[in-house]
Amino acid sequence: MNETSTGRTGQPVRSAGVALRPVAEADLPLIERLRGDPELAAPFLWQGFRDVRRFRRSWEDDGMLGEDTGTLVVARGAAFLGIVSYRRLAAAGRAWCWSIGISLLPEARGHGAGSRAQRLLAEYLFAHTTAHRVQAETETGNLAEQRALEKAGFTREGVMREWGFRDGRYRDEVLYSLLRSDLHPHGPGEGGGAPDGAGPGAAG
Repeated sequence: MNETSTGRTGQPVRSAGVALRPVAEADLPLIERLRGDPELAAPFLWQGFRDVRRFRRSWEDDGMLGEDTGTLVVARGAAFLGIVSYRRLAAAGRAWCWSIGISLLPEARGHGAGSRAQRLLAEYLFAHTTAHRVQAETETGNLAEQRALEKAGFTREGVMREWGFRDGRYRDEVLYSLLRSDLHPHGPGEGGGAPDGAGPGAAG
């Protein structure tokens, strides 16, 4: 398989050694720890103790690949690095978009996996849904995630005042977006390549 794969044969979506794949049952304990352990989720994703069995119920229901929400594993080879997720958001009129998020194990952070995984996820969603927009929101203090999104080709749109709630107070968040036309400014198949390390292909 080439370093960057379209994934249309059922293989994981890959870019520069990072891959996205569906969640397997063996991944569930890691996901439960990643999202349920205050030390692993801190500081930006910890929202209090919740029922971690919700991940297993979601996996048993639809493999965590629903019509309006989904989760994929970020991996490097056989190593579990974390997860990316997406949810459908209503926009103006009948329009809608995807909002994405990422959660990596501490040892996987700071090595470029986050930017590659989020770019791969956006390409995957553009390839297999009709959405024109993929967006991400992150706290103004989360500078590492802001850098990762910018490296993945997302555009910073502005600050949403007191949009999120964490640790007892409302917090400002930065809104980023990537449009289908950002990937193909001259039309599909004409220019508009992905940034270095992100890979040019969409996934499946």
